[in-house]
Amino acid sequence: MIRRRPIVVNGGGFVVTDLSHNVVFVIDGCGILGSKEELMVKDGEGEPILFISKKGGIVQALSTRNKWNGYLIDYQYQGKDKLVFSLTDPKSCIAQGAPIRIHIEPQRHCKNWDFEISGSFADRDCTIVDCTRKIVAQMGRKEHIGGKDFYHVEVQSGYDQAFIIGVMAILDNIYGESTRC
Repeated sequence: MIRRRPIVVNGGGFVVTDLSHNVVFVIDGCGILGSKEELMVKDGEGEPILFISKKGGIVQALSTRNKWNGYLIDYQYQGKDKLVFSLTDPKSCIAQGAPIRIHIEPQRHCKNWDFEISGSFADRDCTIVDCTRKIVAQMGRKEHIGGKDFYHVEVQSGYDQAFIIGVMAILDNIYGESTRC
């Protein structure tokens, strides 16, 4: 279950709980971090595990797609963050309708992309599939609980939950929701 936090309360972002209502992940956006287009995924204890940032620069400004990079925070890795995935989304009218795709780094499992997002995040109805079209995760609304502030994500076994929640955090930011300033 994902519960959005309003920006005026705890700086925005969202909290992810399991079926027993235990906090599993906390996502902080710019209201906490103080920087636009940077996100932090923390475990239930509040320890950072993923740092996500939107790529910038002149090449990115000229591109028809935005690129987001997800870095594993590994303190045993001598304080350096390790790139684990990249997500690209269309940003112009030329690329509208193009799928949002995710690449696993440094080595891709498939030729052009590893995961693809279909459906509508804004409607809380989207699916993440791998390059063989196998469903990896599905998102939906909680019908009995208020609007867009609560929704659920079901992650298939064998897939990294932090990775999927990191992707949800990027989608939340792209669509101008609780992680965005």
